[in-house]
Amino acid sequence: MKTMHPAEAQSIFDRKTLRSTLKSIVLSVCIASGIGSAMAPASAEETTFASIRKAGELRCGAALAPPFVVRDPKTGDYSGAFSDLCRKFGESVLKVKVRFVDTTWDNMVAGLQTNKWDLAMAINRTPVREQVINFSTAVVRNDTDFVYSRTDSKLPTPIKSVADIDKPGIVIAVVQGTTDDKAITPAIKQAQILRLPDADSTRLAVISHRADLLADQSDANLIFQAAHPDWAEIFRATPSFNLQDVAFGLNKSFTAADLNLLNQFIEQQTRTGFVKTSVDAAVKQAAQSVKQ
Repeated sequence: MKTMHPAEAQSIFDRKTLRSTLKSIVLSVCIASGIGSAMAPASAEETTFASIRKAGELRCGAALAPPFVVRDPKTGDYSGAFSDLCRKFGESVLKVKVRFVDTTWDNMVAGLQTNKWDLAMAINRTPVREQVINFSTAVVRNDTDFVYSRTDSKLPTPIKSVADIDKPGIVIAVVQGTTDDKAITPAIKQAQILRLPDADSTRLAVISHRADLLADQSDANLIFQAAHPDWAEIFRATPSFNLQDVAFGLNKSFTAADLNLLNQFIEQQTRTGFVKTSVDAAVKQAAQSVKQ
């Protein structure tokens, strides 16, 4: 058996003492800074929806976007697919009161970031917005499509492709500078694009036969068609122009569990037909307003 030299034994003793001292220092720092140990685990952080449950109120940021967000000018009551979903999610899932907060589209994202509302309704999902807010799964998908008259002799019925409308002598009305304008311009080579200042002007152009087709967002065209069922038809190109998800926006503080809860709710309401029924009802309501 090898005999240990006294100096070597002293060195081992010194190293053991140093390790023991360091462990004591680290343990003291952990306790002082509130870092939990196996004997006292830290409590799980509450999700945002859990905080909303405690507050007893879900705030839905509301800017007008028929047929998704509709406000009755007389009563102030909100309807439309997103309003109905927000109300049902708050009352049936979170079990809280739901309050709609009037706002504008210019303030929608900033309001989420400054906690003025919990959910932004009917907001288009874009890469720029995804940098600063979260999005739910899509409730609906919106694109640029075309309304036209089925009695227009210059157009085939039904229209089957962009080639059917991209011909000399055909006029397509669009609001100047919009995403719809930017979406159709590269594809239209022969037809005339009539760029007008606002949506009312483009609709009037089709009604008065100044234009053969109206290029606009599909949700707006649904309402326009419903207001003129005797002649209006819709053509949607394949592939679609300017296709975008329309979803709920959320503050970045929402967790993956929060998003999963909301997404599961949206998917369930889509499967049961609740979303389609709500959109159809809002389209009819908005079309009646257009006629009046």
